[in-house]
Amino acid sequence: MSAVTTHVLDAATGTPAAGVVVVLERSGDDGWDQVAAGTTDADGRCRTLGPETGAGMPPGTYRLTFATGDWFAAAGRDTFYPYVVVAFTLAADRAHHHVPLLLSPFAYSTYRGS
Repeated sequence: MSAVTTHVLDAATGTPAAGVVVVLERSGDDGWDQVAAGTTDADGRCRTLGPETGAGMPPGTYRLTFATGDWFAAAGRDTFYPYVVVAFTLAADRAHHHVPLLLSPFAYSTYRGS
């Protein structure tokens, strides 16, 4: 079983992106099912994505949706991306999956972290 975490950095200012709402979903037979939701902390991290029981999550296809438009609007900044959606495969052989997001108003990048 696995766990998922994320870290959002504002690449335009070089600071953590605190207060970004993040939703984790798993692909199922009838579409996407929400697994967890959270908000990034003062360090831009969301450490609580996944089952609260600590049982972990089964392998499969997941996605993280970051509410970037709301976050930029709250800061009085324009952005091209109202949401950033990152889909990925959660493998059975890894206990931890870290999916960071480097964010700016008109670009973003992500990678498989450790």
